[in-house]
Amino acid sequence: MTYWYDDVIVYGIDVKVFCDSNGDGFGDFRGLTGKLDYLTDLGIDCVWLLPFYPSPLRDNGYDVTDYCDVDPRLGTLDDFKAFMAAAKEHGIRVLIDLVANHTSSDHAWFQAARQDRESPYRDYYVWVDEPPPNTGKTPVFPGVEDSNWTYDAAADAHYWHYFYRHQPGLNHRNPKVREEFRKVMAFWLQLGVDGFRIDAAPMMIADKGTEDPFSQSRHAIVREMRAYAETINPEVVLLAEANTEPERLDEFFGSRTDADEMNMLFNFLLNVYIFLVLARGEAEQLHEFLRILPHTPENGQWLNFLRNHDELDLSRLTEAEREDVLAAFAPDPAMRAYDRGIRRRLAPMLNGDRRRMELAFSLLFSTPGTPLLMWGDEIGMGDDLSLEERESVRTPMQWSRDSNGGFSSAPAAKLFRPVIDKGDFGYQRVNVAAQQSDSQSFWHWMRRLMRCTHQLPELNHGEIDLIRADDSSVLVHASTWEGKTTITIHNLSAEPCRVHCHFEGYDLSQFEDVFDDQPYERVEGSVIELHGYGYRWLRSPAPQSD
Repeated sequence: MTYWYDDVIVYGIDVKVFCDSNGDGFGDFRGLTGKLDYLTDLGIDCVWLLPFYPSPLRDNGYDVTDYCDVDPRLGTLDDFKAFMAAAKEHGIRVLIDLVANHTSSDHAWFQAARQDRESPYRDYYVWVDEPPPNTGKTPVFPGVEDSNWTYDAAADAHYWHYFYRHQPGLNHRNPKVREEFRKVMAFWLQLGVDGFRIDAAPMMIADKGTEDPFSQSRHAIVREMRAYAETINPEVVLLAEANTEPERLDEFFGSRTDADEMNMLFNFLLNVYIFLVLARGEAEQLHEFLRILPHTPENGQWLNFLRNHDELDLSRLTEAEREDVLAAFAPDPAMRAYDRGIRRRLAPMLNGDRRRMELAFSLLFSTPGTPLLMWGDEIGMGDDLSLEERESVRTPMQWSRDSNGGFSSAPAAKLFRPVIDKGDFGYQRVNVAAQQSDSQSFWHWMRRLMRCTHQLPELNHGEIDLIRADDSSVLVHASTWEGKTTITIHNLSAEPCRVHCHFEGYDLSQFEDVFDDQPYERVEGSVIELHGYGYRWLRSPAPQSD
């Protein structure tokens, strides 16, 4: 059985920086609605919207003050409804962020909680008179916050937070908190959304600052959310941001045979291993990862990505592996974040090398799972390291050579976040309009990649077969589903090669090239030719009917 989220390409959008329709410096829902034709033409059939709720925007909207409204700078609920109707007409599914781990400190719940110990909202959060001894937990942003506990004078108590102190953590042990989020899910599902990205899922279910977050009683919270959401929309998707220990990652699916918690998980491990093999030019680590990648339940799926709106978190790598990735892609300390990652976009990490950018996305799209792009990936957008922390990768979409990259007609000083206007990745050089008019551009290459992927369902659904190659720089694997097989070969080295591959069980003379970095001679036998950073996708012909 297949599920709709197995066969889509997801595109992440921060509405605030995508398209400004009224010239106030903020992207908005009317601007986004006007770009749906663009997304459809590109090949996108599902969008994930970063938080768009009312917020003081001290953490890019992940500090929410009202879960059932739209920030007025981004439009109105009617604008959102119009967007949803237009998205459905375009055949585009919509996932939205559900920030259930914490609120803004400006949220009415927290303001009531801090003013009165007897308030019904007091137990919406976690309070202590004195912080307990160090439990080994640390803030998510070391160097920015030095403790998970912050003293509040009005409450005369300390409250718990995993993230910034202006984001007090919610207490999901309280059934009233869980009821609040059932209401939130119902509100947006009734407006037509197809599911939710659950922000900081492991933190949300943790016993704040004290116990193991993986006890079954804690996972019951997620199962409860899933069961309730399915009463409103049986096809709803819950997508977890769960960057946790590898051996426990797949626990967020729930049952190993039938996912009853999350339908989808971000594939954080694949993410870091792709960058490791790109840094080293050696395929073995990714080969080993694909060998040990946990099987998903029938109704579970990985969401694969290269970069997202946060830092590239390398904490799951060994120290030696981490140093290799940092040396290759973040040699300047200004490119790094929180002593664990990289705050850069893909294109500048690869020095704008078109060959390596294509190789990276070919690896991503040919690996089992659903692929994710972030806004601007399709044109190779850059980053702005002059911005603080993760804001460096959250710059406005670059639509054209017009003022502000066509994002907004507002004066530059009024933009929510500045556009990139200098250097190799400035909007004058990197923009949608210029690349759409050039049939050899990266935009057109990405469009072809997505169309090809849609025609090869075995890449998402198929069983993976790792094929040994007599060259440590070459990764080869096959995906087979319903009688169709696609074999993908990637050369992680800058040097061209002729490599012997152990294709036992496959008759390569029956396979045809369907997506390559350059034209190649038809494969005969077991020797494959590849250019430096080259890739080849080979597919078996359709089975012959009797």
